[in-house]
Amino acid sequence: MYHKVVKNKAYFSRYQVKYRRRREGKTDYYARKRLVVQDKTKYNAPKYRLVVRISNKNITCQIIYARIQGDFVFCQAHSRELPRYGIKHGLTNWTAAYATGLLVARRALDKVGLGDKYEGQKEPTGELVLTEALEGDDARKPFKCYLDVGLKRTTTGSRVFGAMKGASDGGLFIPHSEKRFPGYDPENKSLDAEVLKKYIYGGHVAEYMESLEEEDDERFKKQFASYLEDEIGSEDIEEMYTNAYAAIREDPVFKPSEKTQDWKTECQKHRSVRLTHEQRQTRIQEKIAAFKEGAATEAEAAGDDDEDDE
Repeated sequence: MYHKVVKNKAYFSRYQVKYRRRREGKTDYYARKRLVVQDKTKYNAPKYRLVVRISNKNITCQIIYARIQGDFVFCQAHSRELPRYGIKHGLTNWTAAYATGLLVARRALDKVGLGDKYEGQKEPTGELVLTEALEGDDARKPFKCYLDVGLKRTTTGSRVFGAMKGASDGGLFIPHSEKRFPGYDPENKSLDAEVLKKYIYGGHVAEYMESLEEEDDERFKKQFASYLEDEIGSEDIEEMYTNAYAAIREDPVFKPSEKTQDWKTECQKHRSVRLTHEQRQTRIQEKIAAFKEGAATEAEAAGDDDEDDE
C-alpha cells in the first residue's frame, strides 16, 4: 500500500519556528503589531500602551512603549501599593483595579508635567467621559495610550477595564467605549451609570458582605476575617475608597518600601564574579606553583621514608 510522505525533507528544510514568546504562549503577535507599530508621519514619537496584568495576589498597570531594542517601561503602579492609601483588603477586585489605574495615570501625568492641566474625573459618576484636549494653539495635548490586555479574555465587566476606567478618570486619553463596563446592556445598547458607579466605590463588595452575613454568618466571618480585624463593615467600604482616591491624587509619587535586609549584598554573596584575562593567567600560575610545591614536598617525604627503612 502506498503512503504519501507529506512532511518530507523539502518541508523541513523550509520550516521556520515561530517566535519564542509565541511558542511559550505568552504573546499575541497579531495584537502586538497593531499596538506597537507607529505611523511613519509621526516619526520617532513613542506609541504608549497601558499594559494591565492580573495575578492571584496583585494587579500591575504599566505604561510601556516599544523600541527596536525592546520594550521600555515609562511608568508603573501595583495594587500592593494601595495599603499606603488606605486600601488594605481586596487588592485584586474590580475596585482595586480602578484604583491602580488611577494611580498609574496620576503618576504618569506628574512625570510629564500635565498633572495640573488634566485632572480627569475627581468625582466619578459612572458615565463614559473621555479626556479632551485643552483649547488654545499652545495648549499641550492629553497623554494618549492604548489598552493592552495581553491574552486576557475581553469579557464584559472584566477587571482590565476597571483599570482602564481608573486611568481614563485619572486624566489619560485612552480611546474606548462603554460596551465592556459593568452595567452595559447589549440588548438596549446602553450603560447603566449607577451600576458602574457602584463598582467604582466598591458597592458590589458591600452588597456581597451583607448578603453573605445574612445567609451564612460563619462563612462571612471566615471570608472577611481581615476586614473584621480592622473593623471595616459593609457601610465603611464606600468611604474607604473615596478617601483612597483623594489620597492618590494628593500624592501619587512612588515610595519604596523599607527593606529589612540589604538584599543586593545578600545576592552578590552567591554570585561568581567574572575574572579578567590577567587574573585568570595569574590564577593558573598560582595553581601550577602550588602543584609543584606539593609534588616536591611529597618527594621529600618519600625520600625520608626510604632512609628510615634502610
